[in-house]
Amino acid sequence: MISLTRGVLAATLTLASAACMSDGMGMNDETTPAAKMAATASMSATAPMAMPQTAPMAEKTVMVGGAAMYPSKTIVENAVNSKDHTTLVAAVQAAGLVETLSGPGPFTVFAPTNAAFERLPPGTVDSLVKPEMKATLQKVLTYHVVAGRMTAAEISKAIQAGGGKAMLKTVAGGTLTASMMGSMIMLTDEKGGMSHVTIGDVMQSNGVIHVVDAVLMPG
Repeated sequence: MISLTRGVLAATLTLASAACMSDGMGMNDETTPAAKMAATASMSATAPMAMPQTAPMAEKTVMVGGAAMYPSKTIVENAVNSKDHTTLVAAVQAAGLVETLSGPGPFTVFAPTNAAFERLPPGTVDSLVKPEMKATLQKVLTYHVVAGRMTAAEISKAIQAGGGKAMLKTVAGGTLTASMMGSMIMLTDEKGGMSHVTIGDVMQSNGVIHVVDAVLMPG
């Protein structure tokens, strides 16, 4: 009899302890669904929240000479990576124009390719890069540069406004005549030589490059 009483007492104490624990957590059977949701939200609020990561915006690049041209880089920084412009880069270095074309500008540069330089009379490039020809080389190179940033659309607009021609004043002091040849922009130098823009709007931090297929010569 004493053994049975002890068993009933132990069971009663166990049930009472469980009930107290449930009441202490505030989640007993009588707790309303709203209260349970509030308690869950309260516990969740203490957990650290992961902040969304914002991916950096990729630059819009143009491929020239097998390399990406970055708008955040200068004319010189981009040109040195183009395998199609190694002759131009060497000429710019020989002419002492690296610092100028690395400056704030902005500049519009019509950049002849290696193939364009190869079409010059034999020996022309070798002659131009000689120290004693530095002034002449500077004049030839700056004849390919226009002060300010002119996109292909802006050049085309100037051509239309000029009745089919636009006169572009170069840094060298001479003039390039821009016109349209179909959908391509064509440049005519003071000696009657013609060059075409093959890749336009290569944006730079200090201007814009338009790749051309012939070297332009001042008068």
